[in-house]
Amino acid sequence: MVRLSLISLFITLAYIPSFSQQVLPSKDQIAWADAEMGVIIHLDINIFAPETFDYKKKETLPDLSIFHPSKLNTDQWVKTAKAAGAKYAVLTVKHGTGFCLWPSAVNDYNVGHTPYKKDILQDFIASCKKYGLRPGLYYNTNTNTYYGTHDEAYTKAVLAQLNELWSNYGPMFEIWFDGGLQNGLEADVLKMIHDKQPQAILFQGPLKAGNTIRWIGNEDGFAAYPQWSRANETTASDGTVKIDGLHGDPEGKYWCPGESDFPIRRNYAWNGGWLWKAGEDKDLFSVKELMEKYYKSVGRNTNMLVGMVVDTSGLIPKADSLVFDSLGHRLKQVFSAPLAVRNNLTQSIIEFGNKTGKAASQIMIMEDLEYGENILAYSLQAMMGDKWKEVATGESVGHKRIQTFSPVNAEQWRLMITGNAGPLHIRKVALY
Repeated sequence: MVRLSLISLFITLAYIPSFSQQVLPSKDQIAWADAEMGVIIHLDINIFAPETFDYKKKETLPDLSIFHPSKLNTDQWVKTAKAAGAKYAVLTVKHGTGFCLWPSAVNDYNVGHTPYKKDILQDFIASCKKYGLRPGLYYNTNTNTYYGTHDEAYTKAVLAQLNELWSNYGPMFEIWFDGGLQNGLEADVLKMIHDKQPQAILFQGPLKAGNTIRWIGNEDGFAAYPQWSRANETTASDGTVKIDGLHGDPEGKYWCPGESDFPIRRNYAWNGGWLWKAGEDKDLFSVKELMEKYYKSVGRNTNMLVGMVVDTSGLIPKADSLVFDSLGHRLKQVFSAPLAVRNNLTQSIIEFGNKTGKAASQIMIMEDLEYGENILAYSLQAMMGDKWKEVATGESVGHKRIQTFSPVNAEQWRLMITGNAGPLHIRKVALY
């Protein structure tokens, strides 16, 4: 044990680089990382006129009389999300058409002037409270077919609607800025966030707000690896063009982790798979494919945000609900019974045993983000005969790293942290 302690001390001292000052997450960013998985729910008036609507032509906007989702049930949406394992839900309260799911006083193109009439956002938030999910909202500040031109009147309308949303519906867990903030809105939005939603996590929001998260560069749910929580800039993309190499930066000036968003229907489906259209159940991802996305998002230190569609009846379609439910069952099946687990560790060599007789094929590592992101390199080793054999290596960990490897049946294991930027605070190591 003395020999291991000396090795541990040597490793810890040998690999501390001269990093810039420590960058730490806010308490809200830590809570967001702990949530790990959410959904983003898409409903817009154009699903009632998919063949005729064109985002670039205001004259194709569907008439308000067409919006009548007769079975709309926000409880069903939220229960479906919870069954999948989601801890938060974001609702697209105004997508590209400009149609609003709340009765906005700014213009008449909203749910209050349709046959349906009810405030969908209000019902959604009530459902989130009822089933224990944290509510968030998406309001696209850059695309709005109803207004067309981006002028001073447009900017005033956007700010007025954000003020309604952020003043009247309580605290939001996450606020989505699809494509970032354009049209000179940043200064006004920053002040409004500070005054009305200071705790909200801001997807592609202003870095100065302090609770910003960034896009991972694609809508496939595959985060690049290594994936660092720190970065020097955020993203400002609407997702239509992929961006490679968004790894973050272990020496970045801001805590700005990634969120991996993707629709549950394939990207070649209508509206990129984000909105419902009849006959597209065949485009749903399988549970096996969703699990791959989980490993490449949550397992690579980002949150996973799955797109849910609402159909013209106002429900998550049955085929989609079955997939979400199966995903939740599969996640519980895989991660509910670790072969070995250790918690709250500060050493650079962590030994643990697997006496189950079962082969291991996955390692989960979690850092305590209260102390930042300090692991820069690691090696997982198993005792084979009388020698340690390396079975997996990696770089970034952050909130969570899940790494798979070829099955190994061994009783003795160790995780060696071979590079770190500061004192180690490892929340959990688990073998599966």
